[in-house]
Amino acid sequence: MNLANAFTASVQKTPDKIALFWGEQEFSFATLHEQSLGVARQLVERFTVRPGDRVALWLKNCPEFIPALFGILNAGGVVVPINNFLKPAEVSYILDDSGADVIITDTELSTHFPVLSAERSTLKLFKIEEFSVAKETSKTTTAIHTTRSEADLAIIIYTSGTTGRPKGAMLSHGNLLHNVESCRIVLETVDVDRFAVILPMFHSYILTAGLLLPLLVGGSMVLVKSISHPNHMLREIVSRQATVLPAIPQFYRTMASATIPGGLPFRICVSGAAPLPVQVLKDFEAKYKIPIIEGYGLSEASPVVTKNPIHGVRKPGSIGLPIPHVEVSVQDDEGKMLDANETGEICVRGGNVMVGYWKKPEETAKAMRGEWLLTGDIGHRDADGYYFITDRKKDMLLVNGINVYPREIEEILYQFPGVKEAAVIGVPDARKGEQPVAFVSANDGVTLDETTLLQFIRERLADYKVPKRVTFMAVLPRNATGKILKTELRQQAQS
Repeated sequence: MNLANAFTASVQKTPDKIALFWGEQEFSFATLHEQSLGVARQLVERFTVRPGDRVALWLKNCPEFIPALFGILNAGGVVVPINNFLKPAEVSYILDDSGADVIITDTELSTHFPVLSAERSTLKLFKIEEFSVAKETSKTTTAIHTTRSEADLAIIIYTSGTTGRPKGAMLSHGNLLHNVESCRIVLETVDVDRFAVILPMFHSYILTAGLLLPLLVGGSMVLVKSISHPNHMLREIVSRQATVLPAIPQFYRTMASATIPGGLPFRICVSGAAPLPVQVLKDFEAKYKIPIIEGYGLSEASPVVTKNPIHGVRKPGSIGLPIPHVEVSVQDDEGKMLDANETGEICVRGGNVMVGYWKKPEETAKAMRGEWLLTGDIGHRDADGYYFITDRKKDMLLVNGINVYPREIEEILYQFPGVKEAAVIGVPDARKGEQPVAFVSANDGVTLDETTLLQFIRERLADYKVPKRVTFMAVLPRNATGKILKTELRQQAQS
């Protein structure tokens, strides 16, 4: 079994059922499947995609994302989803690292193609506006049947690393099918469920829990079109009677203080990608009488690892219990299993754990201890088996639920003429969760300008990575071994 065949199985069960709602538009399972086969045919015949070839998917949320995804998989390709907020230089790195020679995108983002192709001369452009042609082609040719196995690669998710360069987590068809099944069980997902999708589908969390899960169980997606207007967004969700909402804590924080006539239609809400403040959970549930199921995951685990149960005890502040068919442990640095209430590193084992990092065997070796994935997150398990995260990967920030590593920003700061020292830390932000803040010292005799420096960064990194402000110092605080004391900088930033 593979993801493409699993989707085909859903199509065959209920071909005429609406699989996707997008504003006023509706798409049946059969329509999405037909479009997917058309895309696959074009990829094979026009772009010479062969099994195992990587194909980049650089799109904002739109209906075409689904046939693009399954089209690549039907062609036997490996999907490389790319964050649509990234700048061309960041996209170029992912294209080059993954070896993708085809990029699927829209007319707006395709304006960057000359820059991308200048860096990668073999790159070919496939615009979603051409999908109608692909659909017509699929009607006149034999349908493609992929023979990829569960062991074959399906998706490479690029996640920021402590080195400042993204790493590609290799997820097989089996990894993702395993995680979808675990989520189906724990969320009690059935074919009448409609999942509201308000977050980017390039994100591993939504890719699994918001797209693959509903479509592979025969449910539906309510892909919200009006995300920039909260009232319009809620109108779409209510009118389509969405039953499940996967979202991030910032959304629930906003909803807890909003006034919504008539309430919300969800049977459950799911919170992931960042820690959910206990007060937000309590306020939301008190107001709407809808449970928020907090969980935990990471791209390297396809991504879901734990969830609080729908029935039984849900512990505020806890990431919950391991999902079905996934093991979680707390280990010390030597791999010793720790007992309840002992603090150590959260480790994960199961069919959802990645194959490894693309072309990075050394990084893979650091992340794995036998079959155990080392998450880098610190926490403990209580006497009831519930897990708690007490610290995060060193220095990592979570901006709107997306991982941001200071080192990447610092490397750009050091490229600016006159910068002597640079350090980036995170400060709490009510709307975004966290925001980066930079501390910089200049070379002797050099005067730096904050606006110019921030513009320099903005031209090279995604907007959400740009520091909220820059604080200039004569020298940055360091310890006896010369390491910059970020603890002091955090205290200064918050004082």
